Amino acid sequence: MIHGIDARLHQAVLDTFEATFGKRPADRQIQIQTTRAEFEGDRTLVVFPLAGMAGAPPHVAADALGQALTEACDWISGFNVVKGFLNLSLTDACWNAAIQEALTLPNWGHAPTGSKSQVMVEYSSPNTNKPLHLGHLRNNFLGYSVSRILEAAGHDVKKVQIINDRGIHICKSMVAWQKLGQGETPASTGEKGDKLVGRYYVAFDKAFKAEVAEGVANGLDPKEAEAASPMLQEARTMLQRWEEGDEEVVALWKTMNGWVYEGFDATYNAMGVSFDKLYYESDTYLLGKKHVEQGLADGVFFQKEDGSIWVDLTDDGLDEKLLLRGDGTAVYMTQDIGTAILRFADFPDLDRQVYTVGNEQEYHFKVLFLILKKLGFAQAEANHHLSYGMVELPEGKMKSREGTVVDADDLLLEMRNTARSISDELGKVDDFSEDDKVQLATQVGHGALKYFLLKVAPAKSMMFDPKSSIDFFGNTAPFIQFNVVRCKSILRNTGATTSTLTWDQATPLDAAERHLAAGILGFPDVVQEAAASYDPSLIANHCYDLIKAFSSFYQDHPIAKEEDAATREARLGLTALVSETVSNGMAMLGIDMPERM
Repeated sequence: MIHGIDARLHQAVLDTFEATFGKRPADRQIQIQTTRAEFEGDRTLVVFPLAGMAGAPPHVAADALGQALTEACDWISGFNVVKGFLNLSLTDACWNAAIQEALTLPNWGHAPTGSKSQVMVEYSSPNTNKPLHLGHLRNNFLGYSVSRILEAAGHDVKKVQIINDRGIHICKSMVAWQKLGQGETPASTGEKGDKLVGRYYVAFDKAFKAEVAEGVANGLDPKEAEAASPMLQEARTMLQRWEEGDEEVVALWKTMNGWVYEGFDATYNAMGVSFDKLYYESDTYLLGKKHVEQGLADGVFFQKEDGSIWVDLTDDGLDEKLLLRGDGTAVYMTQDIGTAILRFADFPDLDRQVYTVGNEQEYHFKVLFLILKKLGFAQAEANHHLSYGMVELPEGKMKSREGTVVDADDLLLEMRNTARSISDELGKVDDFSEDDKVQLATQVGHGALKYFLLKVAPAKSMMFDPKSSIDFFGNTAPFIQFNVVRCKSILRNTGATTSTLTWDQATPLDAAERHLAAGILGFPDVVQEAAASYDPSLIANHCYDLIKAFSSFYQDHPIAKEEDAATREARLGLTALVSETVSNGMAMLGIDMPERM
C-alpha cells in the first residue's frame, strides 16, 4: 500500500463500511489501487468483494460507501463510481502530510534492519573448469539483487555460493592440461587463470570428439565409441584417484583450482558482487555421501547390482535418481544433499534458503527437496528454487565445452568501453579527471548491463542486446542515471536536501505532482512485493516509471525557478524524494548513480 495514505484509507473503509452496513469486512477483502488515468480520482477501492456483505449490487454498495466516506473523512474530497469500482479523490492536505512524513524518514523504502527472518541466498556457484560467462552474469546480478532487496525488506541475509570444484568435468580440464599443456601457467602465459583452465576444458572436448569419431569410423556405435574414448577413461580414472586422496592428483587439482579462484575473484570484483560464506563441493560431498549411506541403511534408498545407490521417486510422480555411482564416486545430488544440511547446521536461525539456479535445473531441485523430506530433514520445506530463464544469443544457445560463450570479463570491458566512447563523443566530461571518466564509464556501462538483465522477470528467457541496453532513451539504466543526475544537480544548485526542506500542508498539487507523489509513496510496498516474489524487475520498472514521470514533469514544470515559494519548496521536495527513491531502488539492483555525467 502507499505509505501512510493507503493505511489510513484501509482503516477508514473498514470503519465506515461497518457503520454503514453493520458488518466488518476482513482485511484481505479491502483492495485499494491507483485510479486509472482515464477516470477522475486518486485511489480506487474494488467493491466487488464487499458487495455480498453489503447486501447490494456492487455499484449500489460503492455509491453508498462513497457517500459515507466523504461525510466521515474530511481528507476525502469526492468520489465517483464505475461499476463496482469506487474512485476516491484525496485532498492536497492528505497528500502533503504523507510526503512530509516521507521526507522525515531515513533510508526511504527500507524496513528496519533485522526486523524479519534470516534468509540465505545462493548464487553464482560456478564450475572451476571454465571462466564466468553471460549466463553467470544474470545469475550473479539476480542473486545479489535479491539479497539486497531482502535486506531492504528487513531480512537478515546470508549470501553464499557452492563452488563446484570436483567431479568429472574438473578432471577433464586436468587431463587435457597434463596431456597438452606443456607445463604452461597463468604466470608463464599472462593469461587469466580461469581462462587458461577453461581453454583446456574446450581442448578436452575437441580431443574427445575426435576419438569418438575415430571409434565410429572403426565400426563402433556412438555410445560404444564414447565409452572407449581413452581421454574419457583417463578422466574417470583421475576422478577415482582424487576421491581416494591420491597425492599427485590432489596437488594438481589444488594448483589448477587456485588459478581459477584468482580469476573468479577479479571478475566478482568487477561485477560488484560479494559473498558472506563460500561452500566447496569437495567438502560437502563427503557429508552427502554419509547421508546417502545412512538412507540406504534406513531403507529410504536402494542399491543396484553394480553397487550404485538410488532413490525411487516413482510414487511421487518422478523417477529413479542416482545418488552414488557403483564405483563409490559422488554425483551433483550427493553434494547438494550435504550442502543443504550443512547450511542449516551452520546457521541455526536460518528461516529458508534460496537457490538462484537456471530453469534447466528445476527437476533437480524438485528431487533434492523431496529427498531431504524422505530423509526426515526438519528444514526440507524451507528451501526455494529461484528459477530463471536463460540468456540467449542471436546465434543460439551458448555451449561452454565448445567455447561458444560470451565471456563475462570481455562483456564487462565492452560495456565500459562503449560507455566511455559515448560520453567522450557527447563532450560532457571534458573537464573530468581521467579517474572520474573511468569511474563514470564503469557506472554507466556496468549499470546498463545489470539493468538490462534485471528489468525482465526472472522466469522469462531473454535475448541479449548490448546496444539497446546502453541507450540513453527508454527503459535503460543510462536514462535513469541521467535523470537522477539532473535531480542531484537541481538540489545541489539550490542547496536543498530532504533534511532541510519543509512542506506547507496547504500547498495545492496538480495531477503530475500527485502522480510523482504516488510513485514515491508506493516504493516501500514495491520493495516488500519484490522481496516476497524474489523479483528485482518490480524494483527496476518502478524506478523507470517514476523517473520517466519526473522527466516529463521537469519539462513541463519550473522547479528551482518557480516563483511561488511554497510551490517551489514542494517541487524541490518531490525532486529530492524522486532522487532518493530511485537511487535506493537502483542500489538494490547493484547499480550506482553518478553525481555528474
